[in-house]
Amino acid sequence: MTDAQRPTIDITLLDRQYTIACPEDKQQQLDRAAQYLDRAMQGIHSQRKGMDRERIAIMTALNIANELLEVLDERRTGEQQMTELTERLDRVLNKPSNG
Repeated sequence: MTDAQRPTIDITLLDRQYTIACPEDKQQQLDRAAQYLDRAMQGIHSQRKGMDRERIAIMTALNIANELLEVLDERRTGEQQMTELTERLDRVLNKPSNG
């Protein structure tokens, strides 16, 4: 498929429009991600008016990466707790009764 035939989507980040190649079945997902990214970039931009786009993009990427790592850590902790609870429940249920 040539570049001219590839499906694209237009996104806006910090009031600048970009055309991104994207399969049609992923366009809604990409649009949602772009909106999230734009809101995050706008937030940093509003706090630091003089910061250039590249620095805003880097700061935003670091913030989003940190958010992702926090969620992954919470998920891992939740999975560990669930495993421990399941093991405790199995021990209690499989414990021979003394009566």
